[in-house]
Amino acid sequence: MSEPKPPTPTPGDTYKGWLFKWTNYIKGYQRRWFVLSNGLLSYYRTQAEMGHTCRGTINLATANIAVEDSCNFVISNGGAQTYHLKASSEVERQRWITALELAKAKAVRMQAESDDSGDDCPAVPPTSGQGGGCRNSEVQSTLRTLSSKVEDLTTCNDLIVKHGSALQRSLSELEGIRVGADMGEKIRQVTERATLFRITSNAMINACRDFLSLAQNHSKRWQKALQTERDQRIRLEETLEQLAKQHNHLERAFRGATVLPSSFSNPTLGSKGKGDASDEDDDNEFFDAMEDPAEFITVPADPKYHRRSGSNVSGLSSEIGMDDQSVNFDELSLASNPESPQPLELEPVRQRRTRIPDKPNYYLNLWSIMKNCIGKELSKIPMPVNFNEPLSMLQRLSEDLEYYELLDKAAKCQNSLEQMCYVAAFTVSSYSTTVHRTGKPFNPLLGETFELDRLRECGYRSLCEQVSHHPPAAAHHAVSEKGWTLRQEIALASKFRGKYLSIMPLGSIQCLFDKSNNHYSWKKVTTTVHNIIVGKLWIDQSGEIDVVNHKTGDRCHLKFAPYSYFSRDVPRKVTGVVTDKDGKAHYVLSGTWDEKMEFSRIMQSSKGENGTEGKQRTVYQTLKAKEIWRKNPLPDGAETMYFFSTLALTLNETEDGVAPTDSRRRPDQRLMEDGRWDEANAEKQRLEEKQRTARREREREAVKAASSPEEADVQETGTEASEVSDESAHPDNYQAQWFEKIDDPVSGDTFHVYKGGYWEAKDQGSWDMCPDIF
Repeated sequence: MSEPKPPTPTPGDTYKGWLFKWTNYIKGYQRRWFVLSNGLLSYYRTQAEMGHTCRGTINLATANIAVEDSCNFVISNGGAQTYHLKASSEVERQRWITALELAKAKAVRMQAESDDSGDDCPAVPPTSGQGGGCRNSEVQSTLRTLSSKVEDLTTCNDLIVKHGSALQRSLSELEGIRVGADMGEKIRQVTERATLFRITSNAMINACRDFLSLAQNHSKRWQKALQTERDQRIRLEETLEQLAKQHNHLERAFRGATVLPSSFSNPTLGSKGKGDASDEDDDNEFFDAMEDPAEFITVPADPKYHRRSGSNVSGLSSEIGMDDQSVNFDELSLASNPESPQPLELEPVRQRRTRIPDKPNYYLNLWSIMKNCIGKELSKIPMPVNFNEPLSMLQRLSEDLEYYELLDKAAKCQNSLEQMCYVAAFTVSSYSTTVHRTGKPFNPLLGETFELDRLRECGYRSLCEQVSHHPPAAAHHAVSEKGWTLRQEIALASKFRGKYLSIMPLGSIQCLFDKSNNHYSWKKVTTTVHNIIVGKLWIDQSGEIDVVNHKTGDRCHLKFAPYSYFSRDVPRKVTGVVTDKDGKAHYVLSGTWDEKMEFSRIMQSSKGENGTEGKQRTVYQTLKAKEIWRKNPLPDGAETMYFFSTLALTLNETEDGVAPTDSRRRPDQRLMEDGRWDEANAEKQRLEEKQRTARREREREAVKAASSPEEADVQETGTEASEVSDESAHPDNYQAQWFEKIDDPVSGDTFHVYKGGYWEAKDQGSWDMCPDIF
C-alpha cells in the first residue's frame, strides 16, 4: 500500500520581488530582494544570497501590516522586528499588500489548526472576504489527498487482476495433473496464490474503508467550517454594534448635545419636526440613533367603559355602548350612511395585466457613477436606466391611491375624529409600496402628464403633471364619486451623502370631503436609502407628520420612528394620537408603515412616571385595538418584477386615448420595461437633450419679451420691473397645461391646483394644446 503524498504548494503561496527597505538615517532606503513563502517574509541583498545567507525573516502570523502612503508600508511583529518598506509604485505596493494579507490569514489559520488538539483532522478555515485564495488552496489539497486514495484503489485493483489470473492458471494445471510426486508442489503453489489473493482483497477493502472514512471526516470538517463562518458573522455583527455605539457616544460628547428630538415632546407643533433639518446635517446618521423612548403609554381601560352607553360621551359613535369585541369600526362607519355602494359598481370593466417582463440581470458599479456626485441634487446626476424602475415619478405619485378605500370610508364617517383616523391611516399606507422598491423612478420631463382613470372600476380618477423641472415638482389631482378630493404638489430635495441618500419631499397634501366640508392637510416624511455603496440597499422612512383638519381644529400627530440598532421596538414603527381642537386625546394609532395600522379608543388619560431626562409620559387607557388598514400582498413573482404591487403593474400598461404627454408614451421607459436597456439609455439621453434645447428656447423668448417696448415702458416707470426681470430669468418660466398656482386661504399654502379641461379634451380627442416632449 502506498502512502498519500503530502500536498505540494499551490501557485500563489510564494511571492518574490524587489523592495526598498529602510536601513538607517545615513544610508536611507536600500534595495533588497524579498521572498514571501509559507507565512514567512525573508529578505536578501541579492537573489544569489538565497542559497546561503538570509538577512532577516519575520513571521506574518503575529505581524501587523500598515500602509503609510501611496508607496510605503510597515510590517511589525510588535517586538524588535519592524520593516519600513517602499515599493516602486502604488500598484506594486498594492500587490505586496494583497499577498501579505493572504499569507498572514493562512499563517494564522495554520497556527490555529496546530493548536487545536481536540480535533483529529485540522479544522477547515472559515471563508472570508479576503480568504478566497486560501479556501481554494485548501480545496485543492483535499482533492489531491482524495486523488491519492483513488490511486491506491487502482493499484489494488491491478494486483487483484494479476493474482486472480495466476490463481486461475494454477487451478487449470491442478485439474490436468496426474496424481503423483508433483501433487504436493502444485497444491502448495495454489495455496500461496490464494493467500496472496486474500491479502490483496483485504487491502482493497481497507483502502475503500479509508476512502469512506476520509470522505466522512471532510464532511464533518465542512460542517464545522460552516458553523465557524456563522459564529464569525455573529461576532462581526456584535463588533459593528459596539463600534456604532462608541461612535455615537463620541459624537454626543463632541457636540455636547442630546440625540433626543426636542420637537417630539410637543405634538401641537405645526410643520416642525418633519425630519428635514436632521437630514441636512451630515453628522446625523440614522444607524447611530439611540432608542427614543415612547411619548406615551397605552394600557387596557377599565371594563366598566365597555358597559357605558353612548350618551355618556358626547359626539362619539355608538360603538362605545356595545361590547368592544362585537362591533367592527369599519362596519359602523359604512352603516352610518345608507347610501353604501352596491358591489356591482366596483366590478372591473377591463382585464388589467398581472405581469410585466422580468428585470434583466445587468451589473453596473454604482460607485463609479456616484463617487463624483457627493453633495449634489439627485435630479442633477445623470443616471442610467440600470438603477431605475420602469415607472415615472408621476406614476409613483399616483400609487398613493392604492388604498383609496380608506378615503371612501372616511367620506361616510359622521364624526370628524373618526374620519381623522381613516385619513391618518391613508397617509401611512402611501409608504407601504416603498419597502422593497429600491429602484429610482424616471424623472418626468417638463410638461409630462399621467392619468389614472379608475372611475368605472373604483369610482375615482386622477391626473398628474410635471409643472417644474428645476426644482422638480409635480402636481396631482384626484377626485372620487364617493365624495372626496385629493390634491398635492410634491417637490423633491435629495442629497447623496456617501453612505446613504436622503430624499426630502417638499410641498403639502390636501384632502377635502364634500359632505362635511372637512379640509385636511399634511406633509410627507423623509425617505432614506441606505447602503448606497456597499451592502444590500434598504429604505427607511423617518420623521413626523401633523394631519390637520382646518375646519374643526382636530389634529393627528404621527411619528415614523427611524431604524436603530439598539431599539427593542418593531422596525418601521408608526405611532400617533388623534386630538381635538382643545388638545384632548381621543384615539391612539399604532402599527408599521409597511404592514398594518390599528386604532384604539382612549377612555382616560393621565400623567405617568418620569421617563428619560425627567419628562413625564402620558398614560392612555384604551379599548381593545382594532385593525384599520393592512397592506395588500404582493403578486406572485414580484421579486423579478421590481417588487411592483398589483396596482403598479398596471400603471405603465398601454392605453388608448391618453394624452401624447402621458408617461405611458415615454419611449425610454417603454424600452426599459421590455428589457432593452441599451436602447433605453440612448433614448433617455435624446429626451434629456431635447428638454435642454426647449429650455434654452424658453429662456431666449423670455429675454425677447423682457426687451419689448411694453416692458421697456414698465421698466422706465419703475413699476413691476424687478418682477418681470426675475420671472424672465427663472430657468423654468413654464406655464403648466392643466394646473394653475393659487394661494389656498384655508391652509395658507401656495401650490398648483387642477384648473379643468383635461377630461373634456380626452372625450373630444383634441390634444392640439399639448407640447411635443417625446
